[in-house]
Amino acid sequence: MDELEEKKELELFRSLLRNKQYAALRGRAQDMNEADLAAMLEQMEDEDMLKMFRLFPKELAADVFSLLEPDSQQYIITSLSEKEAGTIIDNLYADDAADLLEEMPASVVKKLLANAKPETRNDINHLLQYPDDSAGSVMTVEFVDLKLTMDVAQALDRIRSIGMDSETVNTCYVLNDKRLLLGTVSLRSLVLAKPEQPIEDIMEEDVISVNTNTDQEKVAQQFKKYDLTSMPVVDRENRMVGIITVDDVMDIIEEETTEDLEKMAGIVPSDTEKPYLKTGVFETWKKRVPWLMLLMISATFTGRIITSFETALSAHIVLSSYIPMLMDTGGNAGSQASVEVVRALSLDEVHFSDYWKVVFKEMRVALLCGITLAAANFAKCMLLDGVSTAVAFAVCMTIICAVFFSKCIAATLVLVVSKLGLDPAVVASPMLTTIIDAISLLVYFSISTAVLHIPV
Repeated sequence: MDELEEKKELELFRSLLRNKQYAALRGRAQDMNEADLAAMLEQMEDEDMLKMFRLFPKELAADVFSLLEPDSQQYIITSLSEKEAGTIIDNLYADDAADLLEEMPASVVKKLLANAKPETRNDINHLLQYPDDSAGSVMTVEFVDLKLTMDVAQALDRIRSIGMDSETVNTCYVLNDKRLLLGTVSLRSLVLAKPEQPIEDIMEEDVISVNTNTDQEKVAQQFKKYDLTSMPVVDRENRMVGIITVDDVMDIIEEETTEDLEKMAGIVPSDTEKPYLKTGVFETWKKRVPWLMLLMISATFTGRIITSFETALSAHIVLSSYIPMLMDTGGNAGSQASVEVVRALSLDEVHFSDYWKVVFKEMRVALLCGITLAAANFAKCMLLDGVSTAVAFAVCMTIICAVFFSKCIAATLVLVVSKLGLDPAVVASPMLTTIIDAISLLVYFSISTAVLHIPV
């Protein structure tokens, strides 16, 4: 649904609510996609959102609820009666219900679990015991399991009986009596096989799986590598406990990308998933000010470097006009290298063992970039700025050195930090920029004093 259609539908639903045409609203909602309904609810006032949500059939309500923003979910779930809220929890997939309860106050969680079905409580509690950002915390326990002794007809009967409550039926998992994972069977294979054919004859024994404690970022990499739509999750004894589907992976990618972008921008990652406009000013301040404070203090080192070369600056005032350009050029060059290496690490394209290959590549790229920028800047200095050849040479040599050191330092820092088990996105920017600024200034003044014969 495009933006214009969405606005028309939104006005229609508001009109139906105002005129109390609830039957028409309910019927219209049942013909729409759950994602479109969730998007419209987010644009409504809280009271209208709640009224409209109450009119949805329980299965549709659960599907729409799982697509709402966390603050909207919390408002709805706390506004419903305990019985109504329990019904919503029962109709959510276990992983969505667990994600919801992690955002709720303890008192609300207690009431919700008290009104949920026993099996729902067990599934949710099972998921909540796993560490954050692990495969166990994002998996769902609703999947189709088959026995090795079944034939195709029995397997299809099994899918019909539990398929509606499963996250997906496209892939079924063959387990033994101890719930050890033996293989997988696609729905396509079952449909095309003869009814009396044993499951053992058509199942795939080479199964790609992950452990419950595997980091969710590694899970996303496995999905990309093997082009999967779902993946089984097993415990240490290879007993199957759940599955992760491609929609879960999309959420993982969004979460990890947001976290990396925040760290690279010098923002403390948030535990909440609120949209930008719904995040409070105070909360945004708390995320941004720690790094700003640290970087402000660290920037005093660049000031000290400039102060220590006052003699050079006083002898050739024109040198000071090139300081911003040189610092920016070095910082930008370092940021380019760090971002590419961080991306390669996250996609599992490089490892610390590739250190010399990465650094050697960045050295060659840095020389090409530095020489190109220096040549362009030399022409500018001579034709437009009207400075002496010595000053132009000092500036251009600094550009080459700054770009070279920046790219090498950036690649080295990212790989070393990753090897130490820390997040490389933290050093990518702006910490890296602060380090490179200081180095660029040192190189600039060292070259200038040597070329222009300025006493230190």
